Amino acid sequence: MSKQYALVIDDERDIRELLTLTLGRMDLVVETAATVAEARQRLTERHYALCFTDMRLPDGSGQDIVELIAAQYSETPVAMITAYGNVDAAVTALKAGAFDFVSKPVDISVLRRLVQTALKLSEEKRADQTASSSKLIGDSPPMVELRSTISKVARSQAPVYIAGESGVGKELAARLIHELGPRSGAPFVPVNCGAIPSELMESEFFGHKKGSFTGAHADKDGLFHAAQGGTLFLDEVAELPVHMQVKLLRVIQEKAVRPIGARAELPVDVRILSATHKNLARLVELGSFRQDLFYRINVIELRVPPLRERRDDIPKLASRVLERLALGAGGAPARLAPEALKALLSYDFPGNVRELENVLERAVAMCENGNIAADDLRLTPRPAGAAAEPVEPPSFAPEPARGFATGVTPPPRSPTPFPASASRDERLDEEFPGDLAAAVAETERAAIMKALEATRWNRTAAAKQLGLTLRQLRYRLEKLGIE
Repeated sequence: MSKQYALVIDDERDIRELLTLTLGRMDLVVETAATVAEARQRLTERHYALCFTDMRLPDGSGQDIVELIAAQYSETPVAMITAYGNVDAAVTALKAGAFDFVSKPVDISVLRRLVQTALKLSEEKRADQTASSSKLIGDSPPMVELRSTISKVARSQAPVYIAGESGVGKELAARLIHELGPRSGAPFVPVNCGAIPSELMESEFFGHKKGSFTGAHADKDGLFHAAQGGTLFLDEVAELPVHMQVKLLRVIQEKAVRPIGARAELPVDVRILSATHKNLARLVELGSFRQDLFYRINVIELRVPPLRERRDDIPKLASRVLERLALGAGGAPARLAPEALKALLSYDFPGNVRELENVLERAVAMCENGNIAADDLRLTPRPAGAAAEPVEPPSFAPEPARGFATGVTPPPRSPTPFPASASRDERLDEEFPGDLAAAVAETERAAIMKALEATRWNRTAAAKQLGLTLRQLRYRLEKLGIE
């Protein structure tokens, strides 16, 4: 086996000697540099399996080293050495392309785990990368870009925030990041933050000691412990209550957890991936999600495109779903008639891939002789390319929405501008004075109830009849207290 070299860049002699000794015991040949200029020269002379750089150097910054390696030596993982508690500097380094960071004074056990992970990342050639990436079905430009981004993100240890609508496959993207990264041999632990009762969250995440509270009959390991060495995927992270947001922030910063009833913190080596279908930046503005936590989990943001933005992938997705359904039933895959495929291509799929799967599963059950006709899909298509949901209307609706004839002339727009991220419904609520709002609410309630009854409480069909998006209808139902 050929020798592996590591480069240590630090102007403190003690740090260079400590890292040289530690890395040398891990069978690495260590070379050192005390300045940015010296490091630049070293990088041109040899390929390094790993690099450590201090944040502050006599002739520049470790940030310069991180950016240089990310641009010209991307196969070399680089870790930043930061002062204790300087998490902001670490986050900046991660965004610039650093693999991970270690704080002074250097903890040898933490350093060893970091080195082992980095070496694995450096050595692996990702022979199965193509096969793993094929789980994200589709050859449309958005999917090609997504797979490319995932392959890059997987090399880092920085927290990743996965944004996207419900049903687009955010957990699949998270699993691919894990599988393509150096932690693939360790656990991938997904958790739905909205499914855990608030009073049990701390125990579920961090564990507890026997006798620490009523019902704690034995020691219990938490989710962080279960994901040790691997990846913890926090799905629907926007549902975390504020007290857990504070505790999660500390875990990310200190890389340690304290089980309930324990006297000391336990170190954890976990990569954090998170996702939600909500607008997390908007929740920060509203004060329901901590800004500092948002910045910690959103070091790298990954957006998974909705199905309406990649309609070209629908035929391949449909074929794969039908094959899977046939495999489960033990028969031949059902076939889509040309008009059925056309209907799928013209539908907006507000529920995205998950809705496509449900539509096809229902169609397979309803079709005759394994031939799926357009009627079997039970869709109300709109022309391909039509916007499923306007991102932001230019002003208060000048005309009543179809099916919403209120007979009330809206008041002039408020001179106070609303944030661009505010929804149309939120702005309407602010613009109506109290009495008028009550009158409009009553009219809306009557119109919505009529539409729901006409469609047998099919919310998707009712929304279309009312000229609303499904999201807008859900908002009004919640606002009006309609179950």
